[in-house]
Amino acid sequence: MSKHERPTGIFSDIHAEEGQVRATLLHDPTVEGLDMAIYMDGSGSMSEEYHNKKETRGSLWQILTGRGQTVVHDNQVEPQVRWMLEYLATKDRNGMLRVAYWACNMGHDIEVVGELRGVDVKSYKFPGPEKLGAKTFLKPAIEDYIAYLKTQVAEGAQQGCAIFITDGVLDDAEAVKTYSKSIAKAIVEGSLPKVNFVLVGVGDAVDEEQLEEVCHTDYPGVGHLWCHRIAEEITEVAQLVAVLVDENMTVAAGGTVYDDQGKVIKVYEARLPAVLEFTVPEGCDSFTLEVGGQRYTQVIPEEDHHDD
Repeated sequence: MSKHERPTGIFSDIHAEEGQVRATLLHDPTVEGLDMAIYMDGSGSMSEEYHNKKETRGSLWQILTGRGQTVVHDNQVEPQVRWMLEYLATKDRNGMLRVAYWACNMGHDIEVVGELRGVDVKSYKFPGPEKLGAKTFLKPAIEDYIAYLKTQVAEGAQQGCAIFITDGVLDDAEAVKTYSKSIAKAIVEGSLPKVNFVLVGVGDAVDEEQLEEVCHTDYPGVGHLWCHRIAEEITEVAQLVAVLVDENMTVAAGGTVYDDQGKVIKVYEARLPAVLEFTVPEGCDSFTLEVGGQRYTQVIPEEDHHDD
């Protein structure tokens, strides 16, 4: 049986079963100020997903006589953006995310929705951009985020993460790779903070080979800037993004996990991921995470027993 989640301190989720521990970290803004953004594809191919519409079904006679069945197709993007915004705001340094549509108008334009608070998610509407795009150019969206991140550095941002959702083929993949190289160089030189990009393709029209070419490049001194996945349906996007962020977000440069006797049980040398997984010895009732010279101890919760 698994032990129930009773996180404290810097942990948002604790799961333990037979000595196997999975601990999810809250992003601590006093350690590294993460500034996040969501960019939704605004190209014309997304029009069906954005719009609420009614469809009358039935035979021609039923439709003509008003006896057809009316089916309402809801905006499929809106609940996904709301879910992502609410979840990712818990990772962000101030609980606010930049949200925008990209690939608008002729494909190069960005329509910024605003800097939105996760706690206000139910009040936000996401009907799509005013001008759906004719093509899909990603580089302008990356440029928009980098310009935004630079302004946030002065406000305390110490690393960035931008989510890009697309349902089609990129028309500027080579330009994206070239620009990514310049971003990596700026990170190494110290003129930009650490940045992670998450690229999620939706549906059958996505060129996965193209996304792999963009995302699998390894940059000297930085490693990977990008990660990507493919979702079959738009309704799968939000949870997929959450998993990718948890797996790839660098919370700190490294860390060490100790058992309750002070013995080292796990060392993260290159980076500390948002989700920690390790094994504790039998009878161990707590562990300690050391990060940046500070130690955080978390009790491993006892199993709850429910008697009838």
